[in-house]
Amino acid sequence: MKARLLTLAVALLLIAGCAKWGPPLEQRTTHGPTARQFWMLQMIQANGREPRMDERRHWEDQMDLRIAQYLHTHPEQANALHVVAFRFEKQVVTGMDKEQVLILLGRPVGVVTDGPEMEKLGRKYWRLIQTGNVTEAWVFELGWRFFFAGNTLVDITQYLERD
Repeated sequence: MKARLLTLAVALLLIAGCAKWGPPLEQRTTHGPTARQFWMLQMIQANGREPRMDERRHWEDQMDLRIAQYLHTHPEQANALHVVAFRFEKQVVTGMDKEQVLILLGRPVGVVTDGPEMEKLGRKYWRLIQTGNVTEAWVFELGWRFFFAGNTLVDITQYLERD
């Protein structure tokens, strides 16, 4: 388990900036990052170390509580296709609503509602993305961009420059 977490931490560090060779990472996907990946990255950035076991347990308990509270107040989401990813994998996937993304990843670094700016974020995938009637884009660390049609996440891209 510890070796797996160390491997994850190293991979996150590589993605976050150490891997600067080669072409940019650019992808369009239905499955984005997990809450654990983002939390681990934040812990490493803030503390210069991976979280201790008690910190991981506390984070997992708090995340499980927030997800349970959300599902209790939104029972219609309990049977949604993405509920397994939300509840058990704690991974952002298309079909989720804004509140679910906030629970998993926290606040975005930026929010864009301007069409031309969203087009810049969508890059080569914009033509495909805009067919989903996108009204807003959220920008997160590691180049993650989440595109919403109203309250629903309809597309996910990632663009990460490598120097």
